[in-house]
Amino acid sequence: MPRRVSLPGAAELFRATGTGLDDAAAEPTTAPESEGGNGATSPTAVARPGSSGVRTTTRRRSTGDPGPSGRERHEEKITVYCSPDELFDLENARLTLRGEHGLAVDRGRIVREAVAVVLADLEAKGESSILVRRLRSR
Repeated sequence: MPRRVSLPGAAELFRATGTGLDDAAAEPTTAPESEGGNGATSPTAVARPGSSGVRTTTRRRSTGDPGPSGRERHEEKITVYCSPDELFDLENARLTLRGEHGLAVDRGRIVREAVAVVLADLEAKGESSILVRRLRSR
């Protein structure tokens, strides 16, 4: 007698996400016996009220995770071209911030912070700012 694998239906695969409820309010659900479960509680499956029994996986954060990365949506954008060495240095800075300082930031955030620092220095020091000195030396 051949065994057939039971796959999730389209309604489970293409369900709406983001119910607005806390994951902490969700309770573990049991796997139905038709899915091959034994009725035991699954630690990674939770049922949200009103979700018609669809199982979702909880997101697990590592201990010591500081929370959100500080990323935000930006409405404007520019394109900046850089050399392979500059891109390497930027990526190296990103990895250093992550590894040595525990800051998980993307390259765009590093660039935005660097621009903010240089512009603040230009406003505060004017003619003697690092930006003016570097641009004059080139």
